[in-house]
Amino acid sequence: MMATTHGLAGLLVGAVFAAVAPGETSLLLAAGLAGGLAPDLDLYWGHRRTLHFPVYGTVAALAAVGAALVAPTPGSLAVASFLLAAALHAASDVLGGGLELRPWEAGSQRAVYSHYHDRWLAPRRLVPYDGSPHDLALVFALGVPGLAVTSGLLQVAVGVTLVVSATYTLLRKRLATLAAVVAGVLPEQVLPYVPERYRAGGNSRVVSSSRRR
Repeated sequence: MMATTHGLAGLLVGAVFAAVAPGETSLLLAAGLAGGLAPDLDLYWGHRRTLHFPVYGTVAALAAVGAALVAPTPGSLAVASFLLAAALHAASDVLGGGLELRPWEAGSQRAVYSHYHDRWLAPRRLVPYDGSPHDLALVFALGVPGLAVTSGLLQVAVGVTLVVSATYTLLRKRLATLAAVVAGVLPEQVLPYVPERYRAGGNSRVVSSSRRR
């Protein structure tokens, strides 16, 4: 799924917590949005593994939610919102496509890494790939309520997110081709810092460099 999909899902998680503390709506919406986006900060450093914790993250989120119910302060509610949104992101990645440059080809069996199981979980492909029409439909299903529960800069951010998501969907397959071309002309010394899925999608020089490592 797109990062925007996860971010909007996190925003709605924040909205649920905001119902408990309406005076902290902006804080809790922002915490949920940040939590929904945070796992994808590992995009270039072990994507869907380094910051994705579908099991441990869920345990931590449930503990934080329990603590927030016992002591519902703005801080505890924000932490619970952030962690629950992050856990939802990691767990829902298994519903999407595999970790590959062209996930619509369904060649990868890596959806998200489970540190608890010490293995990759296989993709279910209910959302075939990030940027698919299914994914865009989910973005709008989340984004329209998101527009209703936000105001000010957050509402503008949600509107921009919908536009960015639609644009990405239109360009998704072309971007994969472009990424492979760019990876194919990068200097040798840069290749170790390029994610494997991009290297594998490039030309033979890129693939050979990847195999030497």
